[in-house]
Amino acid sequence: MAAPRPRRADFATFRPMQTRWMDNDAYGHMNNVVHYSLFDTAVNGWLIEQGLLDPLTSDSYGLVVETGCKYYAEMQFPDVVHAGLRVARIGGSSVRFEIGLFRNDEDEAAAEGFFVHVYVGRDTHRPVPIEGARRAAFEGLLMAE
Repeated sequence: MAAPRPRRADFATFRPMQTRWMDNDAYGHMNNVVHYSLFDTAVNGWLIEQGLLDPLTSDSYGLVVETGCKYYAEMQFPDVVHAGLRVARIGGSSVRFEIGLFRNDEDEAAAEGFFVHVYVGRDTHRPVPIEGARRAAFEGLLMAE
């Protein structure tokens, strides 16, 4: 038996995102690659809003080392997608973000995905510890299982 689809209550915060005309594919629904773009936009938008990332000047940033997606239901333009965000695990230099994509006002996710980021120094490209405000912010997104 398949695991149940994630629900809105399973996520710590949300970011609404408008789909675009060009997101639809020849079959009339959102192309698979758009899901990954929405995941990336949700995570990085949250990081920027929290003051944890400036793409041009931050001393360190997260590199994606693993990603995945499960698709449950179709989405299409002109849907508004609400991206739920949570943190599943924080390591010494890595974090696993989990994202649920919710179509309009639906309570069950149309898709769920994850990104594992390893934080590296801008100049060295070597792993750096997750500390201070960054760690505290990530801990704020941890959800009890």
